[in-house]
Amino acid sequence: MTERPSAFRLVFAPVRALFVSDASAGILLILVAVAAMLAANSPFAEDYHHLFHGLLFDASVFKLNTLHLWINDGLMAIFFFVVGLEVKREWIEGQLSTAQQRRMPVLAAAAGMAVPALVYLFFVNAEGAGELTRGWAIPAATDIAFAMGVLGLLGNRVPASLRLFLLTVAIVDDIGAVLVIALFYTAKIKLSWLVGALLVTGAMFAMNRMKVKAYWLFILAAIVLWFFVLNSGVHATIAGVVAALTIPMVGKDDHTMVEIMEHNLAPWSAYLIVPVFGFANAGVHLGDLGLAGVLAPLPLAIAAGLFVGKQIGIFSAIWAADKFGFAPRPDNASWPEIWGVSILCGIGFTMSLFISGLAFAGNALLVEEAKIGILMGSLISAVVGYTILRLTTAHPDDARSPYVD
Repeated sequence: MTERPSAFRLVFAPVRALFVSDASAGILLILVAVAAMLAANSPFAEDYHHLFHGLLFDASVFKLNTLHLWINDGLMAIFFFVVGLEVKREWIEGQLSTAQQRRMPVLAAAAGMAVPALVYLFFVNAEGAGELTRGWAIPAATDIAFAMGVLGLLGNRVPASLRLFLLTVAIVDDIGAVLVIALFYTAKIKLSWLVGALLVTGAMFAMNRMKVKAYWLFILAAIVLWFFVLNSGVHATIAGVVAALTIPMVGKDDHTMVEIMEHNLAPWSAYLIVPVFGFANAGVHLGDLGLAGVLAPLPLAIAAGLFVGKQIGIFSAIWAADKFGFAPRPDNASWPEIWGVSILCGIGFTMSLFISGLAFAGNALLVEEAKIGILMGSLISAVVGYTILRLTTAHPDDARSPYVD
């Protein structure tokens, strides 16, 4: 006879599950976002702002003269490096390694970037605000940690195929976001620095061809590449992606360098770098905005792009691909479940905050309004997506609660 779980375990098992499942990184980001908002609206608001934006030294000494810049242009280069490693591994030997596997995620991710951008532009152009059009890419990105975290709260109710689909769409989404940053949010190019960056990149690819397996050589070259890119006018974080693509998949002794580097760096990225970035960027002083600021065209356009645009774009792409035989929908997944996951793709945080800082650099008010829109759209997407999946998932695996040992 199976032992009946105690009331204590039934009550606290969901809390325990947050920290032993793939939900933990997403939950941490939620806590960080709440902490940032509390800090920005507390008696310590001035200290919070000065901590990240106070000058460390004169800009003429070094370009990164605030802690905020070191986080966004320095630490986040490591985050993008991990993203690049993940993309390379998935593209060469993972879930995106064949044309057939790429069809649905690529189509869904493309539609999931284009439609939110169009929804955003519809809202801001209706107000005639020309400057706001620079933010068209803000609602185009899905936050992997947040989305997978919310999905993790559902335990094994959700089919494995939908988990894999969400993950691959988010990975392709990241590729698109990186390209958008490189192509549309690049400052004036300084040719000499860019040439230096290209030479370093060429040297790293040569090391790849020679199957150099000394990690320190690639790390040293990546730091040099980051410095050249930082001064070239291209955003410094792009160096992280480029450097990751030069890492050999396999060394001379069948040493899986990409996988090992990703395995070692991913926890630092998920549990330190991204939370630090979130705490430094998610804080908004609501007193400076008021209700009018919260309901301004910019935050509403971003929220609509994330919640409305994402689900329309991704769900429509999946339905059309399945109906016309371009690519099948995820296995063992019903249309209501696919709709719920499409809504979860509207959770934008890390990449959306990052792009908002690039789109409205120098305009603090618009950056603050963009943060509000990102948080609103992400929260609505998380709650609605979770609710739909909780109500529609009914699989054999759900016969036993994932929260009970």
